[in-house]
Amino acid sequence: MSHSPNTPTGADALVAMLKAYEVRHIFGLCGDTSLPFYDAMARDGAGIDHILTRDERHAGYMADAYARLTGKPGVCEGPSGGGATYILPGVVEANESSIPILAITTDVAQTSAGRYPLTELDQEALFRPLTKWNATFSDAARLPAMVRRAFREMTTGRPGAVHMALPFDVQKAPADAREIWADPRHTRFPALPASPDPAAIEDLARALTETSRALVICGGGPVIAGAEDALRQLAERLNVPVATTVSGQGAIAETHPQAIGVVGSNGGVPATRAIVDAADLILFIGCRAGSVTTERWRSPAPGQRIAHIDSDPAVIGANYDTEIAIAADARAALEALNAALDDRPAADHGGAALATKAWAAKLAAFRPLADATSGPVTPEATIAALARALPEDAVICADPGTPCPYVSAHYRWRRVRRHFITNRAHGALGYALAAAAGAQVARPDATVLALMGDGSFGFSCGEFETIVRLGLPIKALVFSNAVFGWIKAGQKSGFGARYHNVDFGVTDHAAVARAFGVASWTVDDPRALDATIAKALAHDGPALIDVISQPLHDAAAPVSEWVA
Repeated sequence: MSHSPNTPTGADALVAMLKAYEVRHIFGLCGDTSLPFYDAMARDGAGIDHILTRDERHAGYMADAYARLTGKPGVCEGPSGGGATYILPGVVEANESSIPILAITTDVAQTSAGRYPLTELDQEALFRPLTKWNATFSDAARLPAMVRRAFREMTTGRPGAVHMALPFDVQKAPADAREIWADPRHTRFPALPASPDPAAIEDLARALTETSRALVICGGGPVIAGAEDALRQLAERLNVPVATTVSGQGAIAETHPQAIGVVGSNGGVPATRAIVDAADLILFIGCRAGSVTTERWRSPAPGQRIAHIDSDPAVIGANYDTEIAIAADARAALEALNAALDDRPAADHGGAALATKAWAAKLAAFRPLADATSGPVTPEATIAALARALPEDAVICADPGTPCPYVSAHYRWRRVRRHFITNRAHGALGYALAAAAGAQVARPDATVLALMGDGSFGFSCGEFETIVRLGLPIKALVFSNAVFGWIKAGQKSGFGARYHNVDFGVTDHAAVARAFGVASWTVDDPRALDATIAKALAHDGPALIDVISQPLHDAAAPVSEWVA
């Protein structure tokens, strides 16, 4: 199709629209169907840093972590066929975590559809159940309007992931330059936050002043909404204990007098569970009250009084009979609640005393294991050493398995905001290293640490090449024990220790990382942890520590389903 040299193509329009939406970084991988888009980036992409990854899955994970730390939508891209299927894990993780990422996958030309071209698949059908919104851009003239919708869908209501398929011929077709403009309200999230119902706020204020043992449980919503200051005010005003889910860490500093830390089956302990069970009112904020947070809906128990604030109305009442429902942005709701409490009598829910008792109980169980100096290195010793060494503003990206419950339970976060990133929606292995890359791009001056088991290392080690090529000073630590430890621990606790197909060969992770150009050390003595971590942190570039670690099925992990 011929058109004026001054008329933008669909690919040109896409690049212009991304720049108009203040996109500064794209994570992705090249392919045949992406050639017009890459050419447009080469000609007109000044101001956008395209970060070449080693596979599309990790491009999605990088965009996810980048969005969590910047408050801006993350953007990832890949080609047709395998590229579209590989990028899916990052898209679904972000969507289920209420994190806005835009996944762009190019596609075969529409004129080839149904003629068995290489890499043809129905991308729109593939992504439909996994995204908040998803479309094939079949008309270059309409492309700018569709991009505007993508950013609008991503950032409003409950934020989430969107996907757009861009056929090869649409990338080359003429677009309308007059349509290239952006809505600045959708460059960050959450955009256009919903205000709460004043009557429901009054009901909640009344309930909080008429009860004496309330508990607040925060999911990721308050962190996404920037509600940390309003939450702190509520905690101090009512002396109400504040717990978080794993995703909610950062909503309140865990050194705050009213903070009791993580509750639930992954990171919770008996002392925190007791506070949940004794509460006469549970207030969930930006939390789905899912299986992990509630220990499969046993804590809180059915029948406890429940109030719920969430930006997604569908979440409220899904798992508990909810007395007070507030469908609103977490920050807007908490600010309104604090204002409503100004006119009410003071209340004291004993939060400071409960928090002190909970942390003392956790420390009593943790300290002997953290101080162990013989045998394999305990996870507790590693977490304690990291807590001594890392600065307050460090960012930790953790994989499932060994890292997540130990960080959640025992690494006591001293600052609000997002400093801990882990993939709690679907728990895929191999997330942490890519997430750390996205986090380092988002916060270039922060110390960023990737924590992984050796199972996750095998999923993701190719991205060390990306990290070295980009000069990202990421630090990585591997809990090395040659086992898919979470599954083996489950076999031990629930299936009579009948271990089947969970052990694999030992890898010298330090040698592998060194081959990519990463400074690396191996630690098999807990007494060497502090000195080795200090060396890694002082190294001017990426570094890895391979810790020969106690297997998870032999450890005292803070996972309630494994406790007899």
